[in-house]
Amino acid sequence: MALLPAALEMESAGSDIALERFGSLAQPTRLQALRLLLAIHPESLAAGEIARRCDVPHNTMSTHLSILTRAGLVEVAKEGRAMNYRADVAGFHDLVDFLTRDCCNGRPELCGQSSYNRPQTSERPGRDKIMPAFNVLFLCTHNSARSIMAEALLEKIGHGKFHAYSAGSDPAKEPLPEVIERLRHLGHNVENLRCKPLSEFTGANAPKMDFVIALCDTPEGQFCPDLDNKFVTGAWPLPDPVLFHGTPAEKTTLLNELYAMIRRRIEVFVSLPFASLDRMALKARLDEIGDTNRVSP
Repeated sequence: MALLPAALEMESAGSDIALERFGSLAQPTRLQALRLLLAIHPESLAAGEIARRCDVPHNTMSTHLSILTRAGLVEVAKEGRAMNYRADVAGFHDLVDFLTRDCCNGRPELCGQSSYNRPQTSERPGRDKIMPAFNVLFLCTHNSARSIMAEALLEKIGHGKFHAYSAGSDPAKEPLPEVIERLRHLGHNVENLRCKPLSEFTGANAPKMDFVIALCDTPEGQFCPDLDNKFVTGAWPLPDPVLFHGTPAEKTTLLNELYAMIRRRIEVFVSLPFASLDRMALKARLDEIGDTNRVSP
């Protein structure tokens, strides 16, 4: 059946919109940014955090986000004074609908194994469930050894499903050189590792944390600040290498043992069944992981 003039005009307009959206995605960084925002929807992220996760300069990412916004695939989400970005799911669905409209003679449900066309169950995660990708903050006293190791390990082991950060309640000027050298020797990227205050993660433009894991040696009297219930928190008390005064060989042994213990805990952490655990259950599992009687080097 021939299309009427009005229908032809609507079809042409739809094609123009689709072409603009496809054009906006014909660039690796913009495609990566949209996939990231779709993965965390309905949450939003600041441009700087999107740039960090996509490993591009902040000003470059701002340009990419403007293109995606004009194309109707990303929307600006104002949170107080912050200007964050959120995936425009309606625009994305319109683009997918445009592609599948004529598929299988107008019956896209016949397209087989396409994940977009599979029947969806009515069950959805509850609001108290946590789903990837996750932001994880490791907190200790000086942010010079334990939390630095944990940050580097999770970035490597998490395979993009976890984004690691670290901070200290009384941060040192720089990480322990022995720790940085050990991490470099073990194949970690140490370029961006630095000591940071907790205040860097509490401002309006700070990345939103899902988990905060304290590594302070509280049994030995080390102080860790109290955190509110916005996060799932866990306690993994570990000895502080800064307080160790043995020989260089003994200190190397300590760092190796500390690295092994942190690695083991993180391996258990990333394998948790997050989709089936609520916040209280996750906190209990985190504390179990931090029990040195359960997880040893």
